[in-house]
Amino acid sequence: MRILLVEDDKLTADFILQGLQQAGFSTCHASDGESGLFKAKTEQFDLAVIDIMLPKRDGISVIEEMRAARIGIPVIVLSARGSVDDKVRGLRAGGDDYLVKPFSFTELLARIQAQLRRSAPFSEPTVLTVADLSIDLLSRKVTRAGIRIDLQPREFALLEYLMRNTGRVVSKTMIMEHVWEYNFDPQSNIVEARMYRLRDKIDKPFDRELIHTIRGVGYVLE
Repeated sequence: MRILLVEDDKLTADFILQGLQQAGFSTCHASDGESGLFKAKTEQFDLAVIDIMLPKRDGISVIEEMRAARIGIPVIVLSARGSVDDKVRGLRAGGDDYLVKPFSFTELLARIQAQLRRSAPFSEPTVLTVADLSIDLLSRKVTRAGIRIDLQPREFALLEYLMRNTGRVVSKTMIMEHVWEYNFDPQSNIVEARMYRLRDKIDKPFDRELIHTIRGVGYVLE
């Protein structure tokens, strides 16, 4: 699952991004309200975490514009202001939850998971299945032929991306941008190395390969 973080404070953003990536989420970061709104309107996300005090455009107006544009993903509001009036304002703007700074990442993660569970019946399925391979996006459980497979967070994010694009070839550039949030470096072998480890767990113990290399193009799961 992919999460949009709109937060201008670098320390706070790094803290949240690191925690989300370690939890297996794909993330995208915007450091001001205008770029955050642009990303929300032009890219696909499952949830957004938005700070109130932002440069260029405040978080309240970002959320209001998202709702006006019929972007219905859950939004968790972050703010250093914790009065009842502030919370009411954030929720009335279209926020689904309100978290006051400072906060623990464990609490933020629990709130993210709760919002994803609540929105699941009205959005994308939370369980993806291809042949005998299945992944639960909320419990992070992966099985093939009924056998549990343990994946590292980045391996899980890579498999999720492949399964969301079942039957479509995805390039190394696409994988880097969606799974690692990096610009593509042609000298890097990070995709090949992680793909090798993923295939070792997903395909090697079984008779049928699901992940295929399309030479000179990328990878496809089918």
